[in-house]
Amino acid sequence: MKVGLIGVSGARPLEFWEAFLRELGVEVAVPTLPPHELYALGKESMPSEAAHLQYLLGRVLELQRSDLVLLPPLLPVAQDAWGEALADLLPRRISGLPPLQLIPDDGPAALSVAGELGQRLTHNPATVRLALDRTRPLSQPPKEAMPRLSVASRPTVAVLGPPALLADPYLSGPLRQKLDALGLHGVYGSDLPASQVQQRAERFGDAPAGQRWLNGAQGLLEGKSAVQGVLYVYPERDVAWQRALVRMARKVRLPSAVQGIEPDQQGWQELEDLHCQLTAPVSAPAAGRLRTHAAVTLSSPAPSTGDEE
Repeated sequence: MKVGLIGVSGARPLEFWEAFLRELGVEVAVPTLPPHELYALGKESMPSEAAHLQYLLGRVLELQRSDLVLLPPLLPVAQDAWGEALADLLPRRISGLPPLQLIPDDGPAALSVAGELGQRLTHNPATVRLALDRTRPLSQPPKEAMPRLSVASRPTVAVLGPPALLADPYLSGPLRQKLDALGLHGVYGSDLPASQVQQRAERFGDAPAGQRWLNGAQGLLEGKSAVQGVLYVYPERDVAWQRALVRMARKVRLPSAVQGIEPDQQGWQELEDLHCQLTAPVSAPAAGRLRTHAAVTLSSPAPSTGDEE
């Protein structure tokens, strides 16, 4: 049995799952190609989809010879087909993929899913219990701490968007470089203490999971005096996340901008406009109150169900 394993680079849950599978005696395969090659591979197969989906598909395609591929879920917002049914839609779009299973990054949930998966893979309860006992410490979240909120002479900007986009070094790399080049200090929602975000997110219990997370992260950062503006970022061509972030930008009290990004990003107009707002002289008319919003596509086509090669 060979199991492919995909996670956010450097994330602790990946350590748990890899250790657990090896304790079961299962062969584990992880993506090894350079990120730009994986992105190009996925982009070739699904050229019209968002960058984070293309990158994820590239990693799945590299592990195509596995008997099963485990991958992290995507937090959905309203009318977000990919976020709601990722493991079902990918095989419908791309023929020949191995079975896919989403794995949680939450400690208790991960242990529960691991136990069920171990039973399916080994049919040996004793082996599964031993593997869980040995790897349980790795399922615990790391010690939480607020990221640094201010840097001398640099305006602080809260950066909110899909966690899968913000937390991945390859996908968010160009954004981080651009913020640094503009002299802005970015505080990313994906770096916030998960428990504090969750506590605030619980107030929005009827919203999709991604929207709850956004509201929780924004509520935590918006109240910090160091935060002077909010940058909402979404993967280019992801209309569901674009719409959700534009709605939030219209309500936020701080200067804001909505910027689409991708690994080979060229234009940064919205981010540059926000930079001008935050660094304009205080005496300028309505300084710090203007907002820039990306144009919103009026329709959001559902992913095709036909096979693509």
